[in-house]
Amino acid sequence: MSVSFRMWLPLASLCLALAGCGGDDNAEDAGANATAGMAVTTAPVVRRELASGVTASGPVTPVEEMQLGVELSGLRVTSVNVDEGEEVDRGDVLLTLDARTLESDLAQAQAALREAEAGASLARSNLARGEQLASGQYISASALDELRAARTQAEARVGTARAARDASQLRRDFATLRAPADGIISARLVQPGQVVAAGSELLRLIKDGELEWRAELPAEDLGDVNPGDRVELRDRDGGAVVGTVRAVSPGVDAASRTGTVFADLPEPAGLQPGTYLEGRISTGLATVPVVPVSAVVLRDGFPSVFVVEDGVARMARIERGATDHGFVEVRGGLEPGAQVVTRGAGFLADGDPVRVVEEKPAPAPAAADTADGDTASTP
Repeated sequence: MSVSFRMWLPLASLCLALAGCGGDDNAEDAGANATAGMAVTTAPVVRRELASGVTASGPVTPVEEMQLGVELSGLRVTSVNVDEGEEVDRGDVLLTLDARTLESDLAQAQAALREAEAGASLARSNLARGEQLASGQYISASALDELRAARTQAEARVGTARAARDASQLRRDFATLRAPADGIISARLVQPGQVVAAGSELLRLIKDGELEWRAELPAEDLGDVNPGDRVELRDRDGGAVVGTVRAVSPGVDAASRTGTVFADLPEPAGLQPGTYLEGRISTGLATVPVVPVSAVVLRDGFPSVFVVEDGVARMARIERGATDHGFVEVRGGLEPGAQVVTRGAGFLADGDPVRVVEEKPAPAPAAADTADGDTASTP
């Protein structure tokens, strides 16, 4: 047994030495592979002129919506001449009320006016005759004064009767509701046969059919918007509707810290009031820090980039701004000059080793053959 053990001992030592050499080679290969990492391209954070803007959402609303009603109570609606969505002109009859009692009152007032006018005419004639008699001293001065007083009283009764007639005419006119301006009927809240009350809303009119877009903006964005800025909305069909900022609220709400932007839509292109749309307000050009669009990825729902530091990709969340011509504004989260991953960022995780390579230029187009298919030869 001792002889066999002595014969196998050198052989075992040789095997262990060979195995040790092989392990060192594998460890070096593994380390080399770990150091190499994923091949990526990078670009620095630079400052450049960018078309700046603010993106917001808000409803499309009428610029001025008029609530229409009548000034009479207890009368029945006899006809409604318009429906929702119908265009009307100023002065068009929208609805009428049962005005039979009003017409009777008007006729009575007109008769009273005619009676008063007749009395005034008689009083003027009596005064004229009295003045002629007084010149010949056929009547006393006191009698002449009575004739003058009778004429004054008769003319006063005419004024009272005329005012009563005008009031009756006005009440009769109230029984007909007319459009106060050009526009579009946006709501109809009454039906024929309904008994209405004074001041109740019966119809709703969008004056001149004008619409606007109202968006709530945070205080930090509200100061960048000015009247006259261009607004572009996207409707549900993907079409663009262009407007202009008409006004910006001078202050912000103390609770929500937001203010309102009002944008006119001169050509609403079929937009309906109440539609909630996203829009972009162009606020001009600004020199801001930017990165290529390809560098920005979403991680946990937040825009992020990967910054290369000593061969390792470090994830950094950013505050994203406007996008223009392939670049994204970086409002916060990065320092100017930082190298961000532009190609391969979507496959990285925080702490991954990376290997920065140069981006390959696009291949040049192949040389076209000659028209007859033969290559040119040197004479």
